[in-house]
Amino acid sequence: MKAPFPDYKPGKKGDETSDAAVAGVDPPHIFDDAPPEEPAQYARLRDVPFRMLVPNLITLGAICSGLTAVRLAFEGRFQLAIVAIVFAACLDALDGRVARFLKSTSSFGEQMDSLADFVNFGVAPALVLYLWTLRDAQSLGWIAALIFAICGCLRLARFNVTLDSEDKRDWEVDFFVGVPAPAGAILVMLPIYLGLLGFLERFDAIVTWATLAYVLFIGFLMTSSLPTWSGKRSVQRISRHLVVPVMIGLMLLIVFLFSYPWLLLTIGALAYLATIPFSIRDWRRRDASESSQEAPAP
Repeated sequence: MKAPFPDYKPGKKGDETSDAAVAGVDPPHIFDDAPPEEPAQYARLRDVPFRMLVPNLITLGAICSGLTAVRLAFEGRFQLAIVAIVFAACLDALDGRVARFLKSTSSFGEQMDSLADFVNFGVAPALVLYLWTLRDAQSLGWIAALIFAICGCLRLARFNVTLDSEDKRDWEVDFFVGVPAPAGAILVMLPIYLGLLGFLERFDAIVTWATLAYVLFIGFLMTSSLPTWSGKRSVQRISRHLVVPVMIGLMLLIVFLFSYPWLLLTIGALAYLATIPFSIRDWRRRDASESSQEAPAP
């Protein structure tokens, strides 16, 4: 039987009598040395400035913090789990600002930041709440945790789609559409704050069901179209005569956060929920003002 392929007869490079030379095909030089000069584009791709890695390292730290919160919740250390999620929220607020400051923004960093937000502010709070009390509701508690995580995913997907919207009016930068994911994670753990403060001991019979309803409510706020203040412009510049009071206020905030963390988180969560009606009114006022200016004169 004739062999399906001819026998390979290696020849020297440049030998015209070799089979490859006769066929007019150069054999592959797998083990040959690389060409001495590389194109400039490959050199640029190979060398990455360290400043490009700094925001991504912060994002990875946030992911580690969020996943550690889940582990701490499985171990029953809910106080440390809350601290880990709050720390992840602080890192999330930091990585974007660092990227803009170092001029190291990239599409890779944006995608990784979005995935980190889903883990830290969608999955982690849902599992922490399920392990804290929602598991007492059995399947309904797990469904509530799933719904909150899914709402976090939908909220982030909508934010990514509308991020580069060109038809956004100038004043709309001051508002988020719905509650942002980091704020939703801080808000949804309000029952745990109240439990650590001892306010829920007399309501043990209804804590699970009240928490279940509250988790669904926060999930609705995250995916809703309600306008909420973003505060992006208000923190960009500070008046000169307010620099010292602001610094003192931030120092006091940090001191109280370490001294009375659950009380401060409770007050902050309730205050944020109380601002939502005012942000809706502000949105409607600005929208009506712009509509009246654009309306043609009779």
